[in-house]
Amino acid sequence: MQLTQLRHLVGLAQFNSFSKAAKALFITQPALSRSIRALETELGFALFDRVGHRIELTSFGGDVLERARLLLDDAREIGEMGAKLRSGSCGRLRVGLGSGPGAFLTRPLLAEFAARHRSMHLEIARGMTELLLQRLRARTLDALVVDLLSVRPASDLHIDQLTDMRGAFLCRPKHPLTRRRRVSFDEIAHYPIASTPLSDEIARLLMQRYGPRAHPDDLVTLRGDELPSLIDVTFLSDAILLAVRAVAPGLHELPMDPPLGGSARFGLVTLAGRTAAPTIQLLRQVMQDHLHD
Repeated sequence: MQLTQLRHLVGLAQFNSFSKAAKALFITQPALSRSIRALETELGFALFDRVGHRIELTSFGGDVLERARLLLDDAREIGEMGAKLRSGSCGRLRVGLGSGPGAFLTRPLLAEFAARHRSMHLEIARGMTELLLQRLRARTLDALVVDLLSVRPASDLHIDQLTDMRGAFLCRPKHPLTRRRRVSFDEIAHYPIASTPLSDEIARLLMQRYGPRAHPDDLVTLRGDELPSLIDVTFLSDAILLAVRAVAPGLHELPMDPPLGGSARFGLVTLAGRTAAPTIQLLRQVMQDHLHD
């Protein structure tokens, strides 16, 4: 059974004439007759009674006609949904943001959807990478933007849109250490160190640069998932923030000796082998515009 056959059924029921219906449907009368006959054969019952030169719906034909109209309405609405998605006038995006990407992308995403895609639905989830990955695999999120250093390689994940962003130790502009031309690890260790949870790779890098005391379990005294709150604390106290440099342009970068030399690698994570939501392209554009040093 095809939608075209259902359209032929509705057209013939409207005009009660093969010739008139064929003309309105822009097909030949024999083609319309073959279409209706094939549909009747597939269903196993007559849809129309031929009474002389007239045709009338059978009882079964009337029931089929009612369902056919509903199906055609649904098909038309599905087609309109596709057109609206292509034009950006409807759709849904459910995205999970890690702590770093969340600081860069939450506000721009909200602003983009509020200003240009008012009929679209946007859901932003924030949290630990492992929890966000669970939601992605459960199909309650369409995509994640996270630090890939905290993502274990897996065959069911597709990763792209990679961006490396430099890490640094940051403090308020009038912090006592801003007067130093070079700052040692021993000097920053006298102050509270704020950070979001760090990957094992970053932990190894810190210990390579500054020794065993630089392990995050010992080094970080102020740990939280929400980077904006840690930035606020850094502006208001002598705490030192370990984060991506670009996340807080108003903070002062400490000239470490030796240099930290680390970076975060942010990426877009979706499920491998699954068709991406059409709205993912909007997310890619916001990432391109805002996720860079």
